[in-house]
This record gives sequence, structure tokens and C-alpha cells, in this order.
Amino acid sequence: MSGVHYEGYTQARTHLKDLLDAAERGRVATVRRDSQTTALVDRERLRYFLSAVTPARAEIVAEDGGWSIFIPGLPVAADGATVDESLDEVIAALREYAEDWQDHLLDAPNHAANWGLVQLISLSDDDQLRDWLIGTGR
Repeated sequence: MSGVHYEGYTQARTHLKDLLDAAERGRVATVRRDSQTTALVDRERLRYFLSAVTPARAEIVAEDGGWSIFIPGLPVAADGATVDESLDEVIAALREYAEDWQDHLLDAPNHAANWGLVQLISLSDDDQLRDWLIGTGR
């Protein structure tokens, strides 16, 4: 069976269950509004995909008896007495960055391309972000 597509939001609203069912099964589910088409995607499928195509590039370094974590190209860094403490801090910093991005950085030229990262942060729990940062899973 092919994907599910509706040409307007009134039609999509009438068939919302069909759209959600298609998205949950991994089928293409889209709605057109004026000249834009929006896709509905299951949260976990999108999170998994984004974690696979968005490398963390986190660098963890021992420094002055503690640990520092930074992510090149992002204004995100954290320090802690242990690696785990540093990871907790960098996860908090990533969440703060995602909030700032949603609030005002999305249109800044040097941050606009971080859409996928922000989605990944927002769709992940702390354990999933930790695994992504240290490269142990998706």
C-alpha cells in the first residue's frame, strides 16, 4: 500500500487517524497546505534516524583533575569532577541550547543548520543523549 497524502488540513483533520497510523507504521504520511507539504513521522523513528546521521563529535578531555566535554562548532561545553558529571552537565547545556534555538537562534545564519541536532535533543531522553554523546548506541 502506498503512503497517505491529503491536499489540505481540513481533509487531513478528517483523516487524522489514518495519518497517525501511517506515520506510526513508517509509511509516508503528508499534508499539503498552500505550497508547503508537511510530513508526519513517528517520534522514535525520527529520533533514531537523526542519531544515526548526526554525529555528536563530542570531545572528552581530562583537565586539571576533572573532565571537560565540548562539541566543536557549538556553544556547548561542560566541566565536572567525573566523566559522568561532565556528561550530565553537557546534556543540560544541550537542552538549554535547544531551547535557545527554538526561541531565537533558528534564524541566525550560524545556527540555522542545527535543525536536526535540535530535533534530536528534543526527541531524546537523557540516557539516549548520553549514549549518542559517547557513541555507544542510538
